[in-house]
Amino acid sequence: MMKMNTYRKLGWLLLIVLWSAAGCQKKATPDEYNAKASNPERYNQCLNKLTEVVIHDIFSPPVASRIYSYANLAGYEAMLPGQPKYESMAGKLKKYDTPPKPEAGQEYCYPLASTRAFLVVGRALTFSANFFDDFEKNFYEQYRQDGMPDEVYERSVAYGDAVAKHILDFASKDTYKQTRGFKHTVTNEEGTWVPTPPAYMDAAEPQWAKIRCWVMDTCSQFMPPRPAAYNVKKGSPFSKLTEEVYELGKNLTEEQKKIAYFWDDNAFVMNVAGHVSYASKKMTPGGHWLAITQTIARQKKADFGQTVEAYALTSFALSDGFISCWDEKYRTNRVRPETVINKYIDPKWTPYLQTPAFPEYTSGHSVISAAAAEVLTNLFGDNVAFTDSTEHPYGHGVRSFKSLREAAVEASYSRLYGGIHFRDALELGNLQGQQLGAYVFHKLKAKKDGTIASK
Repeated sequence: MMKMNTYRKLGWLLLIVLWSAAGCQKKATPDEYNAKASNPERYNQCLNKLTEVVIHDIFSPPVASRIYSYANLAGYEAMLPGQPKYESMAGKLKKYDTPPKPEAGQEYCYPLASTRAFLVVGRALTFSANFFDDFEKNFYEQYRQDGMPDEVYERSVAYGDAVAKHILDFASKDTYKQTRGFKHTVTNEEGTWVPTPPAYMDAAEPQWAKIRCWVMDTCSQFMPPRPAAYNVKKGSPFSKLTEEVYELGKNLTEEQKKIAYFWDDNAFVMNVAGHVSYASKKMTPGGHWLAITQTIARQKKADFGQTVEAYALTSFALSDGFISCWDEKYRTNRVRPETVINKYIDPKWTPYLQTPAFPEYTSGHSVISAAAAEVLTNLFGDNVAFTDSTEHPYGHGVRSFKSLREAAVEASYSRLYGGIHFRDALELGNLQGQQLGAYVFHKLKAKKDGTIASK
């Protein structure tokens, strides 16, 4: 009995000690837990998880750009109350209204609200929502461990949810749902697009130009000049363009092959071996450029606000780039080099890269790469040298560049080396993207007094 009483006393003493220790444990101050929460690597974790899900779900490049844009808009808007030097996109993005405001006089952790809003929107716009489950469980625990009071945590999460709801409502009105299920009519007229080997898939997103623009006034605001007229007669401008693709494809250097493969970014490559076919999943062009954005932001030691802004502005340029490019693709409805070469020059010729399933002019890589590079150059400066290891995990190597614009030009010409575009689609597409990217930057960075916000 005495031993039992002794054990009970020791047990109560231990509980008292633990309670006392818990009561004496220092709670983090707002400055302390906000400083930890403001680590831009936390937002980077969210972006990388979304990219992983986008790859898994095999979204087409235009659709992927839409997902990134809404998620980054949510992340951007939810951080604003704690970042007074940045302005809301309300009134700058087409038909976008002011987001909800936090409750006055209450303490919030806005970096937490930002990542929460990003993840809620990313989860809602992708298919494999379960992919976020374990990630989010571990991710949010970081904020708990920062010493943040429970009431601040819950209030910040609730604010992130409110902003996400606002963004998803905005997304529901961009006509995306109305563009589902349409197929492009193949006319088989000379010079027009037809399905290409090996899968002969339908043309992707024929109604994409009807999606609400982000910054552009209309989908055709940056309409490029007319391409070389279709004419297979030897010596014609179009014939020369075709012969260039053919001859280059037969004599590619190892460096040209590396460049083509590095920038492939084909989200759905169909592999055929005998009677067996299987698909390979890869990063989209938009995902690649957002990964480059991450690389530059880290290199420049960008803080949380600068990092989130860079993702947001680059996303909007990418999305408008796809809308502008797809508007032109289905207006011109131009044939792919592979089709012309197989019919008139060499029926056994195949391009180094697999031809994507949509019309040729202009080059999507050229437009969106130039648009993204223009935004990032304006944000971080010209001649920013960097090394891109974005797709090294997918076996695509590592390449270094003297500037973002140089990278965009290489991405553009990679499509010529890949045998899937004519030269004019690249050069005029690059110009199209430059003009669009500059427009996006200046319109979104213009402050209310008409000046451009500092970099």
